[in-house]
Amino acid sequence: MTRVNLTKKDLINSIYMQIGFSKNISENLIEDFFATITETLMYDKTLKISKFGTFSVRRKKSRIGRNPLTKEEKIISERDVVLFKASKEFKELINSNNDS
Repeated sequence: MTRVNLTKKDLINSIYMQIGFSKNISENLIEDFFATITETLMYDKTLKISKFGTFSVRRKKSRIGRNPLTKEEKIISERDVVLFKASKEFKELINSNNDS
């Protein structure tokens, strides 16, 4: 299995080619989409996109971590992390493509 990175530029080109918006409008659309996701997660801590999945923010407590090379212990600070849980429909779509 090869790893594919999808960039904003790829998304902009896809909208440009499939829908026909100018690249400038396509870029603004993608930027606004990501800004909406980011702002919603910052303020509401959860975002559900129907038939795709749910993004949520969770607080991780501080803990002791170790550098595997030097075995040196350090405290990993408390922080927020973003989690993603795929929807049932999205999981079924992914699994139906694997069956063929």
